[in-house]
Amino acid sequence: MNTNTFKYTLFLSLFSLSVLTSAQDKKDQTSPAQQAPAGGTLIEEIEVVRPYKPVLADAVKIRRNPDMNRVAAFKPVLTYNIIDKKLDLNTNIKELQAQKMADEPAVVLVNNYAKVSAGNFNTALGEVYINTGRDEALQGGAFFKHLSQKGNLSMQQFSKQEFGLFGRSIADDYSLSGRLIYDRNATNFYGFDPASSIPADMSKQRFSTIGAEAEIANKYSESSLFNYSANINAYQFSNIDDARESSVLLRGSLNKAVKQSNIGVNASIDMTSTKDLAYKVGNNILRANPYIKLKASGFNLDLGVNIVQEFGTQSRLNIFPAVSAELPIIEGYATLFAGVNGDVLKTSLRELAFENPYLNKNIAIKNSLEKMNVYGGVKGNASAEFGYKIMAWYKTMEDLQLFVNSPVLINRFETIYDNGQSKILGLEGEINIKASEFLNMTAKAQLFDYTLATEQEAWFKPKLRLMSNARFQINRKVIIDAEVLIQEEIYGRVNGTAPGTFTSKSINGFIDLSAGAEYKVNEKFGVYIRANNLTGQSYQRFMYYPKLGMNVLGGINYAF
Repeated sequence: MNTNTFKYTLFLSLFSLSVLTSAQDKKDQTSPAQQAPAGGTLIEEIEVVRPYKPVLADAVKIRRNPDMNRVAAFKPVLTYNIIDKKLDLNTNIKELQAQKMADEPAVVLVNNYAKVSAGNFNTALGEVYINTGRDEALQGGAFFKHLSQKGNLSMQQFSKQEFGLFGRSIADDYSLSGRLIYDRNATNFYGFDPASSIPADMSKQRFSTIGAEAEIANKYSESSLFNYSANINAYQFSNIDDARESSVLLRGSLNKAVKQSNIGVNASIDMTSTKDLAYKVGNNILRANPYIKLKASGFNLDLGVNIVQEFGTQSRLNIFPAVSAELPIIEGYATLFAGVNGDVLKTSLRELAFENPYLNKNIAIKNSLEKMNVYGGVKGNASAEFGYKIMAWYKTMEDLQLFVNSPVLINRFETIYDNGQSKILGLEGEINIKASEFLNMTAKAQLFDYTLATEQEAWFKPKLRLMSNARFQINRKVIIDAEVLIQEEIYGRVNGTAPGTFTSKSINGFIDLSAGAEYKVNEKFGVYIRANNLTGQSYQRFMYYPKLGMNVLGGINYAF
């Protein structure tokens, strides 16, 4: 039976295989169009009975849920072995080694300067400035200046020289400084009245001064018991004739900062002796100015008095207020300020000659008294490049000093004093502009109104003055500068028609414009040109003494 079963099973298998073979049979007979081409490309046609469809059988999942009722904790068995060894801690930060820089070459200092120039009116100008080296704690130097000119008028000549030595030493706690000077100013009395037939005396005039100054001051420190400074200034002045003046001025200050305040005192003694052919005057002044300065929330208040004792030929004691205050109204932009003070204004022959070199002999010496000076205004900065100040003041003066032409020698000047109380009302405005390195400019305007006790006019004192200067740095090599001075007409006193009488004479106002340019050839050499009084006006600062016309000069400068 097993043999028969095998036979039947084999027969069924062969039959099934034959049926499957006939279902997908290759056709042996092909048409001519389906024959292989000559190039050898095989073309074969396959008949697909049905597309293949893959089937993924179902996966058998095994579900194992955690037993939430099991609460036994796992406790691993730990063993410890203690090692008998010191633990080294290396927690220090390693110090970094700075990279050594190459030595920079020492900068060559250029702190010495010289220049020479020449121009029309026989102008000769020379200047030399010499300073010491790098040591900031010890500085010293010297300078020399020379200027000479000769105008078109007879005896219209000028010559001026200055020489000086200076030094400064800075220690840990204090500083010392000193200065020696010599100046010489020579001219002629070239003025004359064109309407007069009397020949003028055009003799020479010359002034010279030898002076010395020394100062010691401590460095400011809040821990210092006191802050102090002391100064001595002395000079000997003389003219070509017999006028002589010697002066010694001692000044000192002592102050102490206490929290937001500062308490101190300024004191000085000025001993001056002036003599000429007809007189000898002792003009000595002792001053003491105790004060206290208070500060709070930007508000500054200075309270003090100025005690002045005159002794010598004249003796009198005056006590003046010394009060000032500042209050910022717009922080950093506008500050109101006001004050009231007074002082004795010393009259010295040296200062008079500096202002007016055409003085007569035996000049009257008398101090003026500024009995009261009340002032107020506003100052501040509109930006980092623009600053301004506007102020007004009212002064009450006694014995106001004035210049007048001598009634005997009209090209000489005397000093007179407005006996009584003179009142001066003034207004002043000032601006400062600095737009980077290209432009640096300042301008100032002054208005004056005089009410005098005895004199008809404030002789040779202008009521309006405008001053301005500007500097333009075009580039590193070219610099241009300019100055202008504008002054309203002034009045001088001349002899009247009757003996012993006087009248006033007006002197025209003027505009004095000057400009210059400098070109730096290199770091050391430069050339420059300058023109003074470009309008060419022969204006007069004092009657019968016209200034030079347009003056052009040029030269070179050298830094070393």
